[in-house]
Amino acid sequence: MKWLCFALLLVLKSALDCEAYNTLLVFPNLSKSHTTLAFGYAKHLLGAGHEVTIVTPYPKEAKEIGHPKLRVVDVSESLKIFTPEVFTIKAVLWNETMSQYWKIMKTTSKMFFSYEEETIRNQNVQDLLNDHTTHFDVVIAEWFHSDMFAGFATVFNCPLIWSSTTEAHWMVLSLIDEASNPAYTPDMNSAAVPPFSLAQRMMQFTIQAIFKAFKFMYFSSRDKTNYEVLFGPHVAKRGNRELPPFEEVLYNGTLLFSNSHPVYGQSMRLPANCKEIGGFWIEREPKPLPQDLQKIMDSAYHGVIYFSMGSIWKSKDMPDTMKSDILRVFSNLQQTIIWKLEEELPDLPKNVHIVKWAPQHGILAHPNCRLFITHGGIFSVTETVFFGVPVVGIPVGYDQTLNIDRAVHKGFARKVQLAYDLADDLKLAIEEVLSNDSYRIRAKELSQMYHDRPVSPGAELVHWVEHVVRTRGAPHLRSPALMLQF
Repeated sequence: MKWLCFALLLVLKSALDCEAYNTLLVFPNLSKSHTTLAFGYAKHLLGAGHEVTIVTPYPKEAKEIGHPKLRVVDVSESLKIFTPEVFTIKAVLWNETMSQYWKIMKTTSKMFFSYEEETIRNQNVQDLLNDHTTHFDVVIAEWFHSDMFAGFATVFNCPLIWSSTTEAHWMVLSLIDEASNPAYTPDMNSAAVPPFSLAQRMMQFTIQAIFKAFKFMYFSSRDKTNYEVLFGPHVAKRGNRELPPFEEVLYNGTLLFSNSHPVYGQSMRLPANCKEIGGFWIEREPKPLPQDLQKIMDSAYHGVIYFSMGSIWKSKDMPDTMKSDILRVFSNLQQTIIWKLEEELPDLPKNVHIVKWAPQHGILAHPNCRLFITHGGIFSVTETVFFGVPVVGIPVGYDQTLNIDRAVHKGFARKVQLAYDLADDLKLAIEEVLSNDSYRIRAKELSQMYHDRPVSPGAELVHWVEHVVRTRGAPHLRSPALMLQF
């Protein structure tokens, strides 16, 4: 009985010692896939006993987390700015020249910046900023080509943690240290894999210079003005403080979470306040598959090929001839095909099954999953390494080309160029990966390397958030590079 009382006292003491912190997650990105990170942060922090407020354009999905300590700030009204016709496979096929590429980059960048302005102006966000009874111990904000969200930490006078959706690249690293060296570190929009030739090194340097000039010309002064206009009054209302200069706030991030891991990315020189936690949102044991999908996968004698182009670049936006050619290729395969396609197609081959939504983790985790045909987004590449499934990649844009080129270089993928006549190349790539066992073996090896770590990325995430709060911003981790004025 004494031992039982002693054990209960220890449990009680442990519970009392575990202080709950209040975290603000600012993840209003247009893309539904980006909410994967936001909800991952929320689940881990809630599971550790902390309170979480999340700013998201997808409030219904956030509320499905179903936790009493979760508060959702709905900014779905801002989605009206989204112009989906820019993000289609047809648009990419029509805009293949470099001049058109930069025109698209300029258009999409302006859209994202306008969206972030609208997010801050959103009435629900304004109500949060005006609520003087609310305090936060830390703000975690997604960096996506804009620095404005640093203002949230300024208003609530608490530490700021940046979250990079992709591997830590030169643009976001410059907020906490210095830009990565272009002599051996590729830009996220580049297709180069080191070691670089002289021409490739010059190209990486040129990309950095162009993007810096692009941001300076179009957005730097706008960010500063918006910071002063949108956050200044809220700091003034809270009293006893003046609004810090934007240049000071911009580089005041205490930590950077990088959605990466060297196994599928690149081994990089990182400062002490950059932590790689790629894959923290993945459940080691996914939820059970729906009965119809479970039956399809269990009965696939020759295995399953899973095909998904992600949540933005939808397969339904492919030209009709391209879809017909892909179906022709699939019809001649022994394997069962599960294709995430947002429309119904007539006269489907018997081995092809269309799903409008796919539980990706459950499919990749199934032992009969032989191959993943993907656009190569960072989430999909991370998940395929997590579960050890080889890849055929069809990159569309942004970081996808780099992700797939790295996967090819590491030996667990084949690449197919996006084009109107990709079907024949796709057939050859599928046959190569399925017939050559080295791809499957390499995928399993990399998966084992990924999982060989002292703690899970979710546990590491929670530890560093708590560490930042406990140490009042972790000043001991700050890089001396930030002390340089230029």
